[in-house]
Amino acid sequence: MSAPIAAPSRHAGFASAVRVNRSFTAAAEKRVLEAMARRAPRWITSDRLTALGFAAQLAAGIFYAVARHHRLALLFVVACIVLNWLGDSLDGTLARVRRQQRPRFGFYVDHIVDILGAAALMTGLACSGFLHWQIAMAMLVAFLLLSGECYLATYTLSRFEMSQGLFGPTEIRILLIVGTLALLRDPWATLFSHRWLLFDIGGLIASVCMFTTVIVVSLRHTVRLYREEPLP
Repeated sequence: MSAPIAAPSRHAGFASAVRVNRSFTAAAEKRVLEAMARRAPRWITSDRLTALGFAAQLAAGIFYAVARHHRLALLFVVACIVLNWLGDSLDGTLARVRRQQRPRFGFYVDHIVDILGAAALMTGLACSGFLHWQIAMAMLVAFLLLSGECYLATYTLSRFEMSQGLFGPTEIRILLIVGTLALLRDPWATLFSHRWLLFDIGGLIASVCMFTTVIVVSLRHTVRLYREEPLP
């Protein structure tokens, strides 16, 4: 009879990955978040901020769907995107400032919430009438592929890339807010003498960029890992 395998210790072999953020707003955003975290009252916790960010993203998807019949609901979408930024960006900073880091719990919960929230947001957009559902689903698939590559790279390379080039989550939120406010004026745009839904154009560009990034980054990481672990 074989001996039972001992269960690993709670944190055995775990090391937090290096966080890398080279986006346009990274430096300024970090200063603002750290200042907010130092001044935050004790009743505000990282868990509550995570819940706020998740709830706000779910609500943004709902308000996008409602905006199909009541366009002023887009103003609530903008408010929800701002609240999502607050909850999603401040939770980790608050934990670090208060020295309450839970690296495994924080990484897992933060990113499963991102996946579920993105699904809700894209579903709401697909129901909004402001873009075709096929493009909304293409954006969701591209986001999931990019997220999967990022999580695999975090595990294998111990390097968590929070941005791709100069664009990160905050820049995407800013573009989404600008586009959403533009919908209040006119959901259509003229390109090459044809009228297109504004979000169809933006969604198609975003999808192509994300799919291209997945391919390029995957090839780069595969080559790096092969060089570090070549066949004998």
